Amino acid sequence: MAARVGAMTRLPCARWWGTAGLGPLAACRRWAGSSADTVYDVVVSGGGLVGAAMACALGHDIHFRDKKILLLEAGPKKVLEKLSDTYSNRVSSISPGSATLLSSLGAWDHICNMRCKAFRRMQVWDSCSEALIMFDRDNLDDMGYIVENDIIMHALTKQLEAVADRVKVLYRSKAVGYAWPDPFSMADSSPWVTITLGDGSTLQTKLLIGADGHNSGVRQAAGIQNVSWTYDQSAVVATLHLSEATENNVAWQRFLPSGPIALLPLSDTLSSLVWSTSHDHAAELVSMDEEEFVDAINSAFWSDANHTDFVDSASTMLNYVVSLLKPTKVSARQLPPSIAKVDAKSRTLFPLGLGHAAEYVRPRVALIGDAAHRVHPLAGQGVNMGFGDISSLLRHLSTAAFNGKDLDNGLCQQVSAPLLETVWMTKNI
Repeated sequence: MAARVGAMTRLPCARWWGTAGLGPLAACRRWAGSSADTVYDVVVSGGGLVGAAMACALGHDIHFRDKKILLLEAGPKKVLEKLSDTYSNRVSSISPGSATLLSSLGAWDHICNMRCKAFRRMQVWDSCSEALIMFDRDNLDDMGYIVENDIIMHALTKQLEAVADRVKVLYRSKAVGYAWPDPFSMADSSPWVTITLGDGSTLQTKLLIGADGHNSGVRQAAGIQNVSWTYDQSAVVATLHLSEATENNVAWQRFLPSGPIALLPLSDTLSSLVWSTSHDHAAELVSMDEEEFVDAINSAFWSDANHTDFVDSASTMLNYVVSLLKPTKVSARQLPPSIAKVDAKSRTLFPLGLGHAAEYVRPRVALIGDAAHRVHPLAGQGVNMGFGDISSLLRHLSTAAFNGKDLDNGLCQQVSAPLLETVWMTKNI
């Protein structure tokens, strides 16, 4: 556990923030702390997929071998002693770039030795017309991988244990207060960020990385503005059994009037459902009996009830004109698999929303993952954007460490928001 400090003298705070579920978060401009405070080079607040991967990446970086890194996670340590025969209903679509990052941390080998399913093609089509788009690779390379979140977390935990001499992990530890260094530091003030934990202990860090989700306490305490709203939609997820075994290497997505429905391969006989729809319809889907629910899914993928002659004719003419102007190779259209049953207790729903922080970095603080940007799941890019943040931030921090510079040196100027366009592309979904 972190070193416990003695009495502290708190100086007047410039501003206080409170956030639901986290308790009062104090954000002070000056704080005279005990000299016994443990000082870390980097503290990552939030031990989910992105936070754990960030700490793991720092721990495995050759230029951070003499650095002290701390990962704070409010929940207990998640131990996956045995791989369940039942698949989890919470999965992520991992891009090849994200797989490369996980491989560099040694986590991808663990994932492959457990289970994941590659897909080599995507088919996206409309329920109200013949509009269709297909993505595939001529060389049959994998386009992505569907992996259960628990398996990714297990792999990252194993790799964190491999660098336990460099990365300390505090489970069941929640930050309840932050004190930010004064830009006009006085002799009695710390130049670092001071963090107060729920048990009253304090620690300091030269760089605080907020990976604590879309309701980020770090972001709120730092006073970083966040543009956010909730979609009038919820996502229904479930684990589905196919009517017959197939190669099952296609990711399917159909746009319905109420929202997109996606079928992601898990194995030759199983797929994961993500159905974005209205809150009322989502609640209805979750409460249906199994047979009715399976019929609803098959109808959503197969029914042409929403087609109209006018839309079909217009779509046919448009496709013909486009083919004349720009002839392209056309991949053969495939039919989606039919669903036979759903795993018991795998159905659940969660509300959807969008969020984007006005700034990703400030002096002594950086935001990654959902703390920086929250997007609709239709493109499956949420966790991939978080892993992209890690790659971008790690490049800067590794260079700074190699050059013997302060890790915060030039951070605001050099770390940009490369994923901004993706966030705003999905804002009106």
